[in-house]
Amino acid sequence: MRISSVYSLEPSRGFTLIELLMTLAVLSVLATVVVPVVQVSQQREKEHNLRLALREIRQAIDVYKRASDAGRIRKTLGATGYPPSLNRLVEGEDDQTDPRKHKLFFLRRVPRDPMSDLPGEAPAELTWALRSYASEAYSPQAGDDVFDVMSRSTTSGLNGVPYRLW
Repeated sequence: MRISSVYSLEPSRGFTLIELLMTLAVLSVLATVVVPVVQVSQQREKEHNLRLALREIRQAIDVYKRASDAGRIRKTLGATGYPPSLNRLVEGEDDQTDPRKHKLFFLRRVPRDPMSDLPGEAPAELTWALRSYASEAYSPQAGDDVFDVMSRSTTSGLNGVPYRLW
């Protein structure tokens, strides 16, 4: 029977403590560089989606107003010609110039505010702050119509401008 020595000439198959610590140090340095880059990238994506949603809604409001001014949408006396709600842009209005009264539609759906903190099951139109035609520009308030929309978010964008001012 042969007795093996405590000291073997074969190389060990594991990692030393120093190798493990060096690997962890390199990984932690990489993580401190990568995580902020990913966060900024995600923020830029949300800001891009906010710009697109604002542009889409504002264009729909403008088209609604032009149709109202052209007499294609029934307007009551004293009305501004702006839609009474964001949902009206989706539901549509009867075309007063069409003998068959086909509907005019302005949006397929109301986009959600990507900066909103409301849960996903909340209706998209509730994620936006509304400004009526009668409200002051420096103090926007909702009213009888929808003149403009803005984000409800209280945070600022990467450019330093609060989202509600976009």
